[in-house]
Amino acid sequence: MTNAAQDANLKTRSFAPRRRSWSRESVERAMNIVSPVALLLVWELCARAGFIDVRFFPAPSKVFQVMYNLIQNGQLEKHVWASLQRLWWGILFGGVPALILGVAMGMYRTLRVIVEPVIMATYPIPKSAILPLILLIFGLGEASKIVMVATGVFYPILINAMAGVLEINKIYFDVGRNFGAGRWQVFRTVALPGALPLIMTGIKLGVGLGLVLIAIAEMVGAKSGLGYMIWNAWEILSVETMYVGLISIAVLGLVFTLLLNELERIIVPWKSSR
Repeated sequence: MTNAAQDANLKTRSFAPRRRSWSRESVERAMNIVSPVALLLVWELCARAGFIDVRFFPAPSKVFQVMYNLIQNGQLEKHVWASLQRLWWGILFGGVPALILGVAMGMYRTLRVIVEPVIMATYPIPKSAILPLILLIFGLGEASKIVMVATGVFYPILINAMAGVLEINKIYFDVGRNFGAGRWQVFRTVALPGALPLIMTGIKLGVGLGLVLIAIAEMVGAKSGLGYMIWNAWEILSVETMYVGLISIAVLGLVFTLLLNELERIIVPWKSSR
């Protein structure tokens, strides 16, 4: 075999796995989109065939017609934007302290011994059950909605960040200290990168829980947001509008999941390659 043929053969072999890997990722992305569409299609067919009661489960075509009308008059955009703003601030105020404290608890045993019992005692309390207390302390304004989301986001991120640090082999911390790395350097170069896979899992759980809690919080004392829209639709028996709110929350959850998955592929490539 000539040198040119050997080079061509090597190039073919080197590019073949990349093509297969790219094809697999493309199929997975397509499946993420196809599965919700298939569910809506089955729902539509069942409604048209009379298999379900359309008074409580209206056909998606009617729901999307109401959604289109709400988009046209700007009401849906108003409610989605209000919920997203509250969700963003709640994730920021709850997630950043949780990330820092969780990594620190994983690094320092004394801090973990002091704080972990408090976390484990308060974590099982249903976050929706403390809504009356939050309303009593922070009132009916924006602060209570943000605190509600922050409270729900705090725990999954903290617990996963701490678990991620504890999964790191102790030798990496010893190597860093032996080379004279300070606490901040160990935090930034060893603990945080090593815990990233579980931190991303905690962020995904936190965002999902945040969407649930913002909807609950907006049902009480709010005049905007998807939760308010759902509750107001229930009061006037507008079932299609209720489903518009529910589908909007589902779409937001799907979009956030896809975005976080893409972010995870970028910053944690060794996990996505499994």
